[in-house]
Amino acid sequence: MSKDWVIKKRRPVRKKIVLPLLKELSNSLGVEINIQNALFEFADYGTWNLILINKLPMAIELKNPNGEIVAFPTLKGILNWKPVLRWVAVDRGAIPFLLNGADCMMAGVQDCDPEIVEQDLVWICDEVHKKPIAVGWALTDGPNMIDSKSNKGISTIHWIGDELWNLEL
Repeated sequence: MSKDWVIKKRRPVRKKIVLPLLKELSNSLGVEINIQNALFEFADYGTWNLILINKLPMAIELKNPNGEIVAFPTLKGILNWKPVLRWVAVDRGAIPFLLNGADCMMAGVQDCDPEIVEQDLVWICDEVHKKPIAVGWALTDGPNMIDSKSNKGISTIHWIGDELWNLEL
């Protein structure tokens, strides 16, 4: 999805502008975000608004299927903040496909946060090490992802192999 996207219009932003966004992220993912003495920037990245914290792409703002603006951490943000909510654990068989940007099939889902509802942004991890692999939109709720063994469970938007993961600023 993001193969042709580049970062444009980087601009510094005040802490008071970013604070409500980071509080929303903190509450929705159950994380503590330390922002003391941090440099905040916004940048356009395709159709997303990228939030840079100390020059690292830590979060994205994008429109959900209902057209509302939502924020979610990038994979670097997930590694740094270690959220405890909205996770989906997959088996080893699903990992090679997810690393190439494929959507997550429900057959590969081994466990997940039961509070996930359809159209939530979720992060996908391996079931053993709990390291993030991808971020995507939930196409069904959490209990259904675990019980069902057919169809897509998550539409992937950001994964380890895409350009945003390798971004050096």
